[in-house]
Amino acid sequence: MARLVIETPRLILRPPEAEDFSGFCALMADEASAKFIGGVQPPEVVWRTLCMMSGAWTIRGFSMFSVIEKETGHWIGRLGPWQPEGWPGTEVGWGLLSSAQGRGYALEGASAAIDYAVDVLGWTEIIHCIDPKNAPSVKVAERLGATRLRTAEAPPPMTGIVWDVYGQTADGWRARSE
Repeated sequence: MARLVIETPRLILRPPEAEDFSGFCALMADEASAKFIGGVQPPEVVWRTLCMMSGAWTIRGFSMFSVIEKETGHWIGRLGPWQPEGWPGTEVGWGLLSSAQGRGYALEGASAAIDYAVDVLGWTEIIHCIDPKNAPSVKVAERLGATRLRTAEAPPPMTGIVWDVYGQTADGWRARSE
């Protein structure tokens, strides 16, 4: 089976690999980058998350991509299609290292991931589950053309977390690029 790779002008998106573990650990060890994606986590928990995302590629045929910065070859985050059991919809989400934030990478990578979700996976709605206090992610969602649709409670084991759900239809997404 050929390895899926999506390239943007500055990024390479590909399924996670074992070599990405240290990057995942760095993402989840940094309080600022982990704040809205589960909080700081020890390597043992991060390992399970990496395996869960990798396993979703086998079980569902899609999951988040590892994000590689072309210029340096460094792992800088994970983003892409995400829909675990009980999730409030077909999400394209993102989480980048603090050092990669504020450079337009989330917008660039999420745009490519939405194209993939719409054109390859056939999704008719794309959502982004965002903590209301996460202003930078709200800004990315709005720049993607998403609007606030509803609130949703996270499924177990994340009980008690309530997100603002931003999103748009596939037709709305396609109309932006015409």
